[in-house]
Amino acid sequence: MRATGFTHVSVHAHDLDESARFYAEVFGMEEIPAPAFPFPVRWLRVGNLQLHLFQSEDPAPRGHHFGIDVDDFEAAYEKVRELGVQEKEGYFSNVYELPDGAVQLYLRDPTGNMVEVNWPDVSTLDRSVVGEIEKVDAGESGATLYLPR
Repeated sequence: MRATGFTHVSVHAHDLDESARFYAEVFGMEEIPAPAFPFPVRWLRVGNLQLHLFQSEDPAPRGHHFGIDVDDFEAAYEKVRELGVQEKEGYFSNVYELPDGAVQLYLRDPTGNMVEVNWPDVSTLDRSVVGEIEKVDAGESGATLYLPR
């Protein structure tokens, strides 16, 4: 038996309305029907995958995160900066170019969950919008964020 893919990522939210609104505003996610679990949940569509939000007052883990693709990295970058939700300190506060040319930036949702925003090709970005991009060391040969299909 082998796993064939992901169906969803699940993260907690202190305020489901606020978190659902955040993901709709920043990423254009749309709410979809969710089952009647014995605790409050909201499900959002992310392309052909889902983001599941569940009610919890627990603090968000600092380093755990999930990565998503966007159709317009510059617009995402500007929205993240406008809302002031880009990770503010440490390693994850920079925009990075990976050895394969992919680009990533990190933000925090209203509960503090970290989200990685990905773009496949640094050469297609408008550098007047996305200014400073730090290169990540090559590390292992062949390391790539976007696997061939």
